[in-house]
Amino acid sequence: MAKKPTPKPKKTIKEKKKLEKPKKTTVLKKIFKKVTKPKKVEVLPKQGKKEEKKVPVSKIKGKTGKEKKEGEAKIPTIKKKPEKERTFLPPPKKETEESAESKALRSEISKILKDKFLPRSIIDGIIEKVSRDKKLQGKLKTILEKALQEYHKNVIDATEACGMVAAQSIGEPGTQMTMRTFHYAGVAEINVTLGLPRLIEIVDARSTPSTPMMNIYLRDEYRVNPDLAKEIANQIEITRLTDVADIEMDLVNLTLTIKPNKKTMEKKGLIIDEILEKVQSVRKITAKIEKDNIKITLDEPGYKILQNVNEVLKHLKIKGIDGIKRVIIRKEPNEGYVIYSEGSNLKEVLDIEGVDPYRTTTNDIHAIARELGVEAARNMIIQEAYSTLSEQGLNVDMRHIMLVADVMTADGTVRAIGRHGVSGEKASVLSRAAFEITVNHLLLASQRGETDALNGVAENIIVGQPVNLGTGAVELVMSLDRSKHKKGK
Repeated sequence: MAKKPTPKPKKTIKEKKKLEKPKKTTVLKKIFKKVTKPKKVEVLPKQGKKEEKKVPVSKIKGKTGKEKKEGEAKIPTIKKKPEKERTFLPPPKKETEESAESKALRSEISKILKDKFLPRSIIDGIIEKVSRDKKLQGKLKTILEKALQEYHKNVIDATEACGMVAAQSIGEPGTQMTMRTFHYAGVAEINVTLGLPRLIEIVDARSTPSTPMMNIYLRDEYRVNPDLAKEIANQIEITRLTDVADIEMDLVNLTLTIKPNKKTMEKKGLIIDEILEKVQSVRKITAKIEKDNIKITLDEPGYKILQNVNEVLKHLKIKGIDGIKRVIIRKEPNEGYVIYSEGSNLKEVLDIEGVDPYRTTTNDIHAIARELGVEAARNMIIQEAYSTLSEQGLNVDMRHIMLVADVMTADGTVRAIGRHGVSGEKASVLSRAAFEITVNHLLLASQRGETDALNGVAENIIVGQPVNLGTGAVELVMSLDRSKHKKGK
């Protein structure tokens, strides 16, 4: 019995050591809880009872966590909807897999051509026609020979001034263009700038065109059903309060009464509550529905305030997209219902359900560059310039217009062809001086100490040297040793 109390102090020392270690671990655990576990709580917000204990630890970041949760709930309503509308649309069909017959034709063409070059688009066109008409398979060699001849005729010669030729081919017929504005596609309501003013707008890369407009194409059931097309048109076209209702001013009681027109409201697809919501957004007034009208009283009564409120209400937007003044729906033979709008707002129009984003276009080139990128803007420059010239009955080679569009969009932005854009950024001092503001260019160049390599056309003409083009670009060297050249040969 006396031996039992002796080991007790040893056990107590060990126990003390054991007790000391868990104290350290508990401190570390607390630190780790503070550092790591709130992060886990943010990532995995609901994991049962264990996390209920961790709530006091996350009190430090409680507000931010709530804000994040609220933000996560708000993001899909604002940002993700338009993305879904765009991504869920079926993309244009592309034939990815090539048939065995066309593969065999392609290999046969490559054997016939050997080292000779033909663009892929031409080869694809030949394969398409030969696969349809099998009689042409025997004449494949002659077809390719003719295609090569035509291709070599159209290829630009080495050391040719393609820029000068392009400028001349667009500039010369440009003098024949009219300066009038025409009605668009026989519709009296929409005017569009055509002819020379439009061509100048395109080349100058104006930030906003003088008559902005959009061709809004619809998809699926929207382009077939006139009621659905009208719904989209109502969503797009801007409607002010004065378009839907009459505003009466009572100068004795200093009140305003809005009398909505039922027929126009039905056409626009509006309810009186929607009008009331928009009216209530105006400050320093109280609006209530009385019978079929909306009565407005001022918080601070006064004649001048009443007039100001009346002016605000006249221009109050109730429905639609900013920038689009008027909308016309037309039934096209192969497209179904197409919406033509006076005014442009590409970003918001593409977010509307039922609008086909692959075919909807605008004549605002900078808006296309912002929303769809530089390549789309380049294509639009080509299309708009070609259509404005062809409408006047002027035939200009597409490649000249393509060259202009390439120069305008070479650095990833849409630049004007002028002293504020392409011409003002040339490396040659003399070519810049030859274009506009000669003295300023020469003074700045002399201050900077710039040099001119005299590689271009304009610089050499100014100096009086032969131009580095055509025969001037080629140097022939002949050996003077006549012993190498035998007689009669």
